[in-house]
Amino acid sequence: MKYLLYALLPAELVLAVCLLAGVPIPPPVLGCAEAAVALLFLANGVAFLRLRRRGLTAREAAGRIVPEPARRLVGHELRLLASLGRWIARRPDRGGPGAVAFPHARDQAALMYGFAFVCLVETAGMSYLLAGWPAVHAVVLVLDVYTVLFALGLHAASATRPHVLTADALRVRQAAHVDVRIPLDRIAAVRHEPLFSHEKADGELNLAVGSQTSLTLELTEDVDAPRLLGAPRPVRTVRLHADDSRALYRALTRSVTRSVT
Repeated sequence: MKYLLYALLPAELVLAVCLLAGVPIPPPVLGCAEAAVALLFLANGVAFLRLRRRGLTAREAAGRIVPEPARRLVGHELRLLASLGRWIARRPDRGGPGAVAFPHARDQAALMYGFAFVCLVETAGMSYLLAGWPAVHAVVLVLDVYTVLFALGLHAASATRPHVLTADALRVRQAAHVDVRIPLDRIAAVRHEPLFSHEKADGELNLAVGSQTSLTLELTEDVDAPRLLGAPRPVRTVRLHADDSRALYRALTRSVTRSVT
C-alpha cells in the first residue's frame, strides 16, 4: 500500500500539470486516475478500521498506514497554523506550571516581517500578471497566499514556542520543527558565548536566531535532535539564543548546579 501511494502521487502531479498547461487528457485516463485515488483511500480506510479493532489507538493506526516523513510534514504544517492562532491570541506555550520560559524570537522579527512583505508584494504582482489565465492564476494565488502564511507561521512558531526551563530539563525549541528536551544531569558545562558564524558539524545543534547564538551547552551524553523528516541526529554540543541570554545563562547554571548536588 505504501509503495502504491509513492507511485500514485507523482502520477497525479503529472496529470495536474498537464491539465493546467492545457494538454488534452483522454477521459479514460482521467477516469482511471480518479478510480485509483478512490480505491487507495478506501483501502487505507479499511486498513485503519482493522488496526483500530486490534486495539491500536488512532495515532498508532495512522502511524502504521502513513509513512513517517509524511506524518512529520503534516504535523509541521499543523503546528505552524496552530502557532499563528496562538500568536494572534497572545497565548504562547510557556511549558506549564513551574516552568520558566525564555523567548528567543525578537532578533529575527524584522527579517521575518520583511520576508512576509516581499512575499505579499510578489503575490499582488503575480495576481496582476496572470489575470488572463484564470486556472494558472488560481493555483499561483493559493501558493502565494500560503507562502505568506508560511513566513508568518515560522515567526509565530518561534514567538509562541520559547525555550523552557523546568526542574529537571531544558527544552530548546526553534520555529515548529525543533523541540529537544535536554536533561539537566546531562549538561556538563554552560557558557555565555555570542557567536555569529556556525559551520555544520556532526554532533552539534546550532539554533541560531538572526544568525547568532549566545549560549553553548556541552553535554555528557548524546541527546537525539531528530531532523524534520524524522532522521535521528545525536548531538553533544548545543548552541542556542535567547532574548535575555544572560538571564537564561544564570538560571540554567543554578539549575545545573542544583541537579549535580
